[in-house]
Amino acid sequence: MQARFAWTVLLSLSTAGLAQWDPANGQWGKSDATDIRVMTWNVEDGICSSNAKIDAFNNWNALVRIIASMKPDVLILQEAGDNTGNGTGGGVDSVSELTTTLELLMHGGNDPFEGGAVTSFVQRFDPAFDMPHIFVTTRSDNFNRNVILSRYPFVDLNGDGAPVRDDLPFIGPLGDCAPGGNGGIRGIQIAEIDLPDGVYAGDLVVMNGHLKAGGGSDDIEQRRNASQNAGYFLHYGLNGAGTGEVDPENNIFESPQMQNILDEFTPVVVGGDLNEDEDRNGRRGPVEWLATGCAIGGSDGNDRDLSDNTEDDATDVFTGSRATRGSNKLDYLIYQDSIAQRRRAFVFNSSPANGGIPPELETFPGNPALASSIAADHLPVMLDLIVELGGGCPADLDGDGDADADDFFDYLDAFATGDLAVCDIDGDGDCDADDFFDYLDQFAQGC
Repeated sequence: MQARFAWTVLLSLSTAGLAQWDPANGQWGKSDATDIRVMTWNVEDGICSSNAKIDAFNNWNALVRIIASMKPDVLILQEAGDNTGNGTGGGVDSVSELTTTLELLMHGGNDPFEGGAVTSFVQRFDPAFDMPHIFVTTRSDNFNRNVILSRYPFVDLNGDGAPVRDDLPFIGPLGDCAPGGNGGIRGIQIAEIDLPDGVYAGDLVVMNGHLKAGGGSDDIEQRRNASQNAGYFLHYGLNGAGTGEVDPENNIFESPQMQNILDEFTPVVVGGDLNEDEDRNGRRGPVEWLATGCAIGGSDGNDRDLSDNTEDDATDVFTGSRATRGSNKLDYLIYQDSIAQRRRAFVFNSSPANGGIPPELETFPGNPALASSIAADHLPVMLDLIVELGGGCPADLDGDGDADADDFFDYLDAFATGDLAVCDIDGDGDCDADDFFDYLDQFAQGC
């Protein structure tokens, strides 16, 4: 009985802390454990193999601590792997090198590149948080790469055999809707993500872009073309343009071909450093092309129901600023609002934080308020999405219609014995801390 009492106390303490959104008091977590948090960040070369991966006043440590503070379910990064740009080495990391670097960023270990132990890593500051699924694009502009990290595994959702892709397939020109080609200089990275069955009714697709920078006419044209092609792929390929069929215009060239469109519960989120600088008065920029398709309004939008997608309304929760680099808003998350509803969107800046320093940053060497400015020249954008939940009650293990202490102790028994059919919540083939805290999340939601 004493053991059960101790576990009951532990359970009550653990579940009480799951809903944490109180920035003024340093709590930046999701309000609801089942929301999906997508985070985009241009990390300005700080994540590269030659960087000093130590707990010091440097960009690596600032990046690590902010990621640990925000705890995204999916993290899309731009400007990763550039050792020259970071000033700590030469050249761009290979896919293998950058993948290893990201594993060190998440989990720590011995640094095979610079020697010694990694002393700043995400799980040092939050051992229960992990994004073990890492996709580094082979596409590079000879300086940096795009990256997607996910709490959940990648899976082929559209039947083309590719759960992840470095860029759009080749798209033929189609009038004003798409110039044809692909995602441009750095490509449009795509990941299909398997959300846990029983908790969620659908899954998730994320598209990550780092569009051409610059104010010249050629720069503007390149990022417009890339966003038009990406919007076309989303509308005609992933959603079937409302026809229920993949690529009804027969204008997307890939082998093997996609076999099916996404289901009605699987939203697409498009984001990244879109270098949006168009005035939107007669000149449509990447954000509008990705959200609205061929025309603003009407019935040709890039949402599944043919309406327009929605761009984030993220602001700094203390200042109200939308800026993500200097005074500009360059970084966006665009989502299908007919499938997923926005809980909130926000820009994180440690300074001025008005007392909102998360615990992972409180011990940042020097002044914790400087962490954002040390980390990168862009600020991260977060989007918390409310998505359709699956039927039934995942936490109700004994099937009596509620989630109570009996279910919790049933899970503990399965966890202790390694019963994968019950305890492997995230489906990665083992029973570990991630599964335990996933079950706590489910238990806190009740039935």
